[in-house]
Amino acid sequence: MSAALLAPVAALLYLAATGLHLFDVSRQRHTLSRGVKLLGGAALLAHAVVAVTSVEGSGGLHLGFYKISALMFLAINLTCVVMLTWRPLQNLLVILFPLSALSVLVSEFAPDTEVISRDLPPGMVVHIASSIFAYAVLTLAAAQSALVSVQDYQLRHRHTRGIVQLLPPLQRMESMLFELLWLGVLLLTVSIVTGFLFVDDLFAQHLVHKTTLSIVAWLLFSVLLWGHRQLGWRSQTAVRLTLAGFIALMLAFFGSKLVLELILHRV
Repeated sequence: MSAALLAPVAALLYLAATGLHLFDVSRQRHTLSRGVKLLGGAALLAHAVVAVTSVEGSGGLHLGFYKISALMFLAINLTCVVMLTWRPLQNLLVILFPLSALSVLVSEFAPDTEVISRDLPPGMVVHIASSIFAYAVLTLAAAQSALVSVQDYQLRHRHTRGIVQLLPPLQRMESMLFELLWLGVLLLTVSIVTGFLFVDDLFAQHLVHKTTLSIVAWLLFSVLLWGHRQLGWRSQTAVRLTLAGFIALMLAFFGSKLVLELILHRV
């Protein structure tokens, strides 16, 4: 089946899995049902084909603003699936699955923009891979922080029904958030270091904003991890710094691509 047909199929499977998962949540089931696993697994397989097909093309790798969206969400979903083996992150699927459905459609049917050479040195491969997975893990951290914020607010105002009943205890939710942050910062560190080692000039005019914002994000996440370890920062402080770091990282990646590729038409 061609990617043009698989993309709508993947999107429909993701939406069906989301609907079934929401039904399970409404019945206060705290684990993924077999139906959600089957639908989600099938969607993920179709998604993988679409992502690989979208970034591979004549003349090089298509890692432009539109085409990379499916690859990014594939990395996010794979990371979430791996972490689900030991942490209850299934509530994040309600956010990830609909966005993944949109990403496969955009990636398949949107126009090409940036194209880079297929003949990448190993160092650049490490840089690109670590950047993608750092963004994936820190996206999960941002989504987790949003749930922590809602849960903390509800508990402070003594609301014990609704979403609070569906989530693990707040302390465990915060623990999962910081685990994601540690892993994300490690990958982001690898991305920045390999960028300095293997990219010709990270502070060239077309890269300076991406580099600067990536470093700002790394500093924000690192300060949060230091503050948590040394000063006991948690809850809303952790949420605010996590979201600030994620916004900086999102602007570094997608913001720079938006300006260069879609506004200035540069690659």
